[in-house]
Amino acid sequence: MLSRKVFVSTNTRFGIKRHLAVDILGFPFFTHCTKANISDDQGLIEMFEQNIDYFQSKPASLPKTTILLDNGYHPEKLTQALEDIYPQIMTKIQFELSAKPSKAEKEAKGQSGFVPVAARWVIERSNAWVERCKSLVKNFDRTLARSNAKLQLCFIRLMLKRLATA
Repeated sequence: MLSRKVFVSTNTRFGIKRHLAVDILGFPFFTHCTKANISDDQGLIEMFEQNIDYFQSKPASLPKTTILLDNGYHPEKLTQALEDIYPQIMTKIQFELSAKPSKAEKEAKGQSGFVPVAARWVIERSNAWVERCKSLVKNFDRTLARSNAKLQLCFIRLMLKRLATA
């Protein structure tokens, strides 16, 4: 059986950094909002810490969940911090850095500049969906909890629209 993939990314808008973990379809697995000056690693640690009950309840017999990270994250730092929170977490998840084409690979294919990475478009598409919500385009919220609630409402609205058309 294949392991479940979760794509992780951040998006900063007007002093708030939105941390998203989405599944292969781009739907939310976890969401978390922090101040913009928090590092990506620290935000991911906080997001997993808030949702640690998911990992604690996951049977060890199931395949590991693969967390696909972009190159702004540091898997060694994340592993250590998450093991301090929940020592058995690395038996249930594994980190994988997304591929980043080198200059030589780009030149071999005749490409230059920005080259899209297939797996990264899952999370970037989710960020684009979030940007369509008028209430999230600008930061009108005074608290991080309210920002996170609006982010979750945006995804609920998106999923309901998809179900209504099915």
